Formats: sequence, structure tokens, C-alpha cells
Amino acid sequence: MVIRVFLALRPGARPKLARLLTEMGCLTTTLEHEDDFWKRIALDDHDVVLLDRGSVPSPWEETIESIRRLPDRPEVLVAQENPTPEDRARILSAGALACVDPSLSPAFLRAELEAHINRRTEDLLVRVKSEEGVDESGLASYVTKSPAMRDLIQLARKVAGTDTSVLLLGETGVGKEWLARAIHADGTRPGGSFIAVNCGALPETLLESELFGHEEGAFTGASRPRRGRFELAHKGTIFLDEIAEMPLHLQVKLLRVLQTKTIQRLGSEDEIQTDVRIMAATNRDLDEAVRTKQFRPDLYYRLAVVNLRIPPLRERREDIEELAQSYLEVYRQQLGRPAVEIRADAMEALIDHAWPGNVRELINVIERAVLLAAENEVGLEDLPQSITPHAPGDFTTDAATPSETDDPESRDTAGFPRALFSAKLPEARHRLVEEFERRYLSRLLTKHEGRIGPTARSAGITPRALYEKMKNLGLAKEDFKD
Repeated sequence: MVIRVFLALRPGARPKLARLLTEMGCLTTTLEHEDDFWKRIALDDHDVVLLDRGSVPSPWEETIESIRRLPDRPEVLVAQENPTPEDRARILSAGALACVDPSLSPAFLRAELEAHINRRTEDLLVRVKSEEGVDESGLASYVTKSPAMRDLIQLARKVAGTDTSVLLLGETGVGKEWLARAIHADGTRPGGSFIAVNCGALPETLLESELFGHEEGAFTGASRPRRGRFELAHKGTIFLDEIAEMPLHLQVKLLRVLQTKTIQRLGSEDEIQTDVRIMAATNRDLDEAVRTKQFRPDLYYRLAVVNLRIPPLRERREDIEELAQSYLEVYRQQLGRPAVEIRADAMEALIDHAWPGNVRELINVIERAVLLAAENEVGLEDLPQSITPHAPGDFTTDAATPSETDDPESRDTAGFPRALFSAKLPEARHRLVEEFERRYLSRLLTKHEGRIGPTARSAGITPRALYEKMKNLGLAKEDFKD
């Protein structure tokens, strides 16, 4: 993560401290005139403010309190030569992180600054990881009986020990991001942040800002500066999911980042050095995208130094039982259920299912089954109809034949399938809503030929919300393209 430091110092101490901070990889902004203090500090998002008491508005104690209340809650360091114990006590009681003595030798001063900067970096990384929900488990957590998956994990272990760019390939829901997180956890940057960006879930106008950040006024609505995901991923890993959906003009900018290790915020001419490992993923055929000029070949070759293709779940059925059991335990604990087992006939149905949504679909099915299971076991009646089309007491709103849905005897006076009322209320409500959302979104996706933006606008939801619903329902936009 790139640490930004605002310097409000007398001219005599400024060059020495600015040089040391720059050598440490920090970006510095300098206050030239005291009257511009609040105007200048609002121009960017700062992590640390380094000041002396004569260069900031008085009273300086209130200034420190106001700085700490800024949106980014920057830490404050106060520079003072030869401070007495009383001086340090006053500075700390005002809310500053520490008192820094500029009269120290460069070696001692740098060591002190590094300690404070590293502390701030660690705090920010903890915050980013909690927001991202980073899974710290590495490749050792992958337990598989599939020869293809074992070969894949063995190759991933070799790749993890380098900073090589990696391209992860596979169908929707096979676990590309999980594998990327595991490689990061076992790699050379485990202490750095793992930042994931879904390139297909954001409108083109927002994706550039999300990746590279923007300055105040860069576009309508940019009321304050914002750092991009590349800045947050400094010294860590950035994972670009659905890279094939990235517009061509942004592919050019990404290629430049790979070549120069620098980025530019929207609305800025300044270049920012970044040290980031890039991993990308797609469920599309990038070779075909290159042939049809939808993806730049030079970017493809830079990203695909190593290709890791994750096999779909239907090609490794030997893993289904163990995966189902592991997620059964996860959701049993999350939902506070007693010990739950999967009945033999239900497990057989799970193993025989085609799993078009792969591991993600399996996870959703297990969570649903644990939620709906009336006893301490999951049976056929607790699985979706797509897995057990002839399960007892099941009903459908979409997969029934025309004769069944058109037969007045199969419906009550309100038009609901009579079989609906043989299910328990939570199950009936869940299935009815799920089938309605699947039919509703399928029709809109068909109408808009799988395009996310128009479909989301027609549904009145955000593209991100649409993606989440599609994941949960096992829908892939490729299935709706003409």
C-alpha cells in the first residue's frame, strides 16, 4: 500500500524529512503557506500528517484533533527538536501518534520514521483485509482426489514463490479467486494486501477510477480525491477478475502499468510508482478474443506468463462428496444447527448432478439444504428441483411441462401450483422467490443478449447486485449471448 504523507514543516527541517520519507517509498505533499493548510490537506487522502507547531493554524492542539477527524483519519506526527518529557506528554495527549526529533542523525531518524510508517501501514492493511474478507488459507487447504486438480495445485505451488503474472482460466464458479488468494497467501507477499476487482461488474466509466484512482473534480461527482485499487495493492497482489471484459482503452493503460510499474490517477499528470503482483482470470476463450480483436495480444502475452486452468466440477466428481461435507460443516456452524448429515440418496444426487455453476453452485445448494433440513439430515426433499426433479413433495414454477402448468386442476384459485402447499412455508417461499428471480433475470438477459449493464438497468438494480444474483442462481452471461 502506498503511504501518503502531508508535510507541514518549517523550511529548515523539510528537505531532510522529505528525502527520508521518499527513500522509504512514501508519497509526500508539502505545505508552502500556513494559510493554505486546510485547503491543501483536503486535496488528497493522506495517511500521515507530519507537522511542527509553528506551521499549522493555532491552537495546534485543536488542529491535531481536527486532522484526526478527517475522513481518512490520518495519524499525526509532530516534529520538534530536543523535546522534553513534558513536550512529548503534551503532544501525545493532543492526539498525535508520536513526537519526532529532526535533530537526530539520518540513520536514527529514518529508523524512527519507519517504525511509525510501518505501524500505519499495518493498521491500513488490517482494515483492507477486513473489508475484502481475505481468506488467509494457502494451497495446503486444497484437499482433492482428482489427478487433474493435484497437478494444478503442484504447478500453483511453483508459481507462488515468484512474482510472475498468472492467468487463471475456467468456467464460472470453479474457484478462480480462491486459487488466486491461496497463491498470494503462499507467495512472496503474504503480508501485503490482496485486492480483487471484477472488471465486468463495473461500468466502463467507473472501472478506470476504481483501478487507478482519481483527483478531485476529475469527473462529475468526484468531490474528493480517491486512491485506486493499484495503490491499495502496493507491495501486495491485485486480482483482475473477468479481465476479458475490460475495454480496449483500459487494456492499453493496464499494459503500461505492467511495463513501467507506474500508474496515473484520473485528472492527474503525476506518476505513482507501484510494486504489485498481477493475477487475472476469465471464463472466456482469450485466444478467440485476441483473434476477434476484442483483447490486445500484447497484454495477453504479458498476463499469461503462466496459465492455470481449473477443471469444472463435473470433471472431478471424486471431489464432490468431500466438498459437500466440508461446506455442510461450515454452514451448520454458521446457522447454529445441530449435527447434520447428508443422506445416501441425497449424496448420490449431488454426485450425479452436472453442476453448471460449479463449486459456487454446490456451496449455495449446501447452504440452502442446511437451512431447510427439518431433521438432522439432508435428504432429497431438501435439494433444489434442478438436482432432484422427482423429489417427493417438490414443486416447480418453471421446469414443469406445459400440460402441467396449463392444467387448471394443478392450480388453486389464485393460480399457484397446488404442489406448492405441500412444502413447509420457509421452503415454499425460498423456492418460489428463487425460481421467480431465475425466470425474471433469464428473460432480461435473453432480451439483452447477456449484456450486464442493460440488464441491470432494466431490472432496476446495480451491475454488482446483478452479478451476485446471477452467481447465486447459477446463471452465466455467456449462456445468453446470441
